[in-house]
Amino acid sequence: MNDTNRSSTGRGLSRRRAIATGAGLLAAGFAGCTSSGQGTGTDTDTDTDGSDDGPVAVASFFSFYDFARNVAAETPITVENLVPTGLHGHGWQPNASVTKRIIEADAFIHVGPGFQPWADRAIQTLRDDGVDTQLINVREGVELVDLAASLDPEEEGVGEQQGKDPHFWLDPRRAKTSIDNITEGLVELAPAYEDTLREAARTYKSETIDRIDADYEAIFDAAERDVVQLAAHNAFQYIGVRYGVRMRPLVTNLAASGDVAPEDIRQAQQVIEDNDIRYIANGVFESRRPAIQLIEETGAEAYFPVTPYAGVREDWVANDWGYEEIAYNINMPTFEVVLGNKTPEEAGPTEGWGETWRNFE
Repeated sequence: MNDTNRSSTGRGLSRRRAIATGAGLLAAGFAGCTSSGQGTGTDTDTDTDGSDDGPVAVASFFSFYDFARNVAAETPITVENLVPTGLHGHGWQPNASVTKRIIEADAFIHVGPGFQPWADRAIQTLRDDGVDTQLINVREGVELVDLAASLDPEEEGVGEQQGKDPHFWLDPRRAKTSIDNITEGLVELAPAYEDTLREAARTYKSETIDRIDADYEAIFDAAERDVVQLAAHNAFQYIGVRYGVRMRPLVTNLAASGDVAPEDIRQAQQVIEDNDIRYIANGVFESRRPAIQLIEETGAEAYFPVTPYAGVREDWVANDWGYEEIAYNINMPTFEVVLGNKTPEEAGPTEGWGETWRNFE
């Protein structure tokens, strides 16, 4: 792994043999994942500035793909996002072409055990079949908070740390630890570029992530209200923990009709009334129906977008949005609005943001 000038034989040959012989990843090892018909994610892949002959790292989750491409931008390392455009990085199931890409890659950037079952199965089968793709665990050394009562432990618990909330990357300070993990992995992948990688990581953390942290803090410090009503599930606990705001999710125990349970609606009605909330937040990649129901049955007037950086829309890809751009174009303006800091007409980096995103489809 430490020779950036290795020939196309060696590691590459072992992968081609694994593919040709139908080794576990393309056979029994992924039987539960290959029938969904989802895309490979190539429509979202954005190469770094590296050459076609350099090492390739594939990422199981958009946020960490974006961190990696920023760190590797001035090296021959190519970074690819495996999650297809328009899909949430947590809940989708890849087809065989994705697992083939993992075999072919030099490194696999993943979120640690328990969060993406398909990635766990891929890693286990890589090990079982002796495929030597380097593994980069972005969660190494990250301190997780306890799972919120509104999160389902079976859906959200993370492997050996069951009962912990996995959405740590929403906290910019914890995100910096994942950038450190990615940097160490990329240094191992391309040691000749160690100085370039480490300098890029230092710059990205200090000039981008620290600025995001400071701007989030300013938004929440300026707010007179300390509660946000979400029509989405609670993927935002780390924002609340870091900046001292209460994230109140609508617990979506949906009936077959897609309606929210009456008790959940009653609780949301009380929160909205007690805090004089006019606007609520809803996940970009989540159902609109709960948000619409809240608007119909409470005093809230409209919903605006938030996202845990777990997926991207086609227009975001076209504009090359990453963690930074999504923070400033989606999450921050919405928090300004739902906290009452700004009206929808005042919010956003461009004129018309409020009109564009009000009750978005």
